[in-house]
Amino acid sequence: MPEVTLTEDTLRYIRLFENMTNTHVRDCMETEDKLVFVVDPGSANKAVGKGGENVIRLKNTTGKNIQVVEFSDDAEQFIKNVFYNYGVQSVTLESRGNIIHATVTVDPQVKGRAIGKNGRNLKIARDLVARHHNVQSIIVA
Repeated sequence: MPEVTLTEDTLRYIRLFENMTNTHVRDCMETEDKLVFVVDPGSANKAVGKGGENVIRLKNTTGKNIQVVEFSDDAEQFIKNVFYNYGVQSVTLESRGNIIHATVTVDPQVKGRAIGKNGRNLKIARDLVARHHNVQSIIVA
C-alpha cells in the first residue's frame, strides 16, 4: 500500500474537522474541490451531524465539498462505505493475476455521479481505497 503523507493544510483540515465533530479522523484526502475524511467505525453519523450540519459548516469554512467515509478493516465493507452516497447494491472482489480488482454495482440512476466528470469521483475512490486496502483496481457497474 502507498505511504500516505499529510500536508500541513491537510493536518489543519483534520484538526478543524475533529474540533467541529468530536470524532477521530484516520485519514484525510484533499482534491481540487473536495475533502474526504475517513473516520473510525461507527462514527460517520456523528461526524456528518444532525441533518448534515457539520458537513455544511465545514463546506462553508473550507469552500470545498466534504465527504465522510467510515473506516472498515474489511476491504469490501470499506468500498461500500466509500460509495455509500450512490446506493451500493454489491461489491465483488476478485484476484486477477497479482492485483485485486473490485466491481462496485450502484444504483443505475446515479452511476454517472459515482464515476464523476472525466472519472474524477472514481479516481478519488480508487486512491482512497488503495491507501487503506490492497485493492488496485475498481470499476463501477
